[in-house]
Amino acid sequence: MSFVRGWRPLAMDAALAVVVGAMLWLTVVVNPSAGTIDFVAVLIGSAALVGWRRAPLVPLVVSTICMLVYSAHAQPGPPVAFPVLVAVFGSVRTGRRLLPTLAGVVFLGTTLAVNLAKAPGGDPQAIVQNTTLLLGWFLAAAVMGTVTRHRQAYLEQAEQRAAEAERTREEVARRRAGEERLRIARELHDSLTHCISVIKVQAGVAVHLARKRGDEVPASLLAIQEASGDAMRELRATLEVLRDTDDRDGPESDPGQEGGVPAASGLDRLDDLVDRARSTGLPATVTVSGRRRELPAEVDRAAYRIVQEALTNVSRHAGGAAASVRIDYGGDELVVQVDDDGTASADAPPAPGVGLLGMRERVTALGGRLRAEPRAEGGFTVRAELPLRVPAELAMGDPT
Repeated sequence: MSFVRGWRPLAMDAALAVVVGAMLWLTVVVNPSAGTIDFVAVLIGSAALVGWRRAPLVPLVVSTICMLVYSAHAQPGPPVAFPVLVAVFGSVRTGRRLLPTLAGVVFLGTTLAVNLAKAPGGDPQAIVQNTTLLLGWFLAAAVMGTVTRHRQAYLEQAEQRAAEAERTREEVARRRAGEERLRIARELHDSLTHCISVIKVQAGVAVHLARKRGDEVPASLLAIQEASGDAMRELRATLEVLRDTDDRDGPESDPGQEGGVPAASGLDRLDDLVDRARSTGLPATVTVSGRRRELPAEVDRAAYRIVQEALTNVSRHAGGAAASVRIDYGGDELVVQVDDDGTASADAPPAPGVGLLGMRERVTALGGRLRAEPRAEGGFTVRAELPLRVPAELAMGDPT
């Protein structure tokens, strides 16, 4: 497309040169005084107009000399000024004034002197009138060139102002987004972090006291301690991301992190996630098919979160059901499916909550598909098909 745009002005300039050359060629054909030198002068003077836009001074000099030769030899009349007029317009359009003025004065003065010298018995008044008419044409070409230059400068300034306004809007939006991220980070730190810390400390104390007394530590208490520790770790990672306003691809990014973003949970922690679900009394199995390989960070995080949310929903809503987790590494996509044998049915489907909405948003953002619905044999299924090619705009997505 850029190639076509680059050749289009050149094609238009060539067409202009051809049209002007054809008009002058007709004057050569019908003029009995014209000869080969006039034809060559017309050809060169018209062909020079191809460069009036890119190198306006060259067509100005060449067309002026050639048309003076033609005019002095054959006296073709006003049409001989056409190439010079175009060249004057092109030169004035680029901001030059002295050379176009000099070319116009030389051309008009020379043609006037030649016409008066070669037509002693003619009508001097008519010759002067024709020269005056040409002078008006030259002035009009200069005025048009000046107007075009100012209009072009105005359009460039308008584009610059629009670009500057767009940059200003983007900077304001980024600043407001940064301020909102910092506000959210403060709220999470002051409220949620404190509550999770209390849970973690109290669970740790309870485990310590039970072991000190020689009692068996309940599995649920160990699960609370482990879950609170994981929650604190992920919350700290989220807070670091929210407070990170620098370029994540900057040279100071931590090499142990992805693009400067703290590493979050992925499928490498799937076994810990399932074990924690089992410790709460949820029977859960895991099946992995296909060749395990490194996944894009966004897909890895989304798969982990989908399994996490699905298992949480089974624990909360399925009432003693068993869950099966299946991870299928395909060639172009990763399939994550969590089934349970709970009481959900097509006649009484569970009301979708924030968790399912979040899963759908994650999958949609990655360009995948999500199916979350009751199974025909009873229970509920969550199936996410995640493409392994992540959209470029999500390459630095939120790791949480």
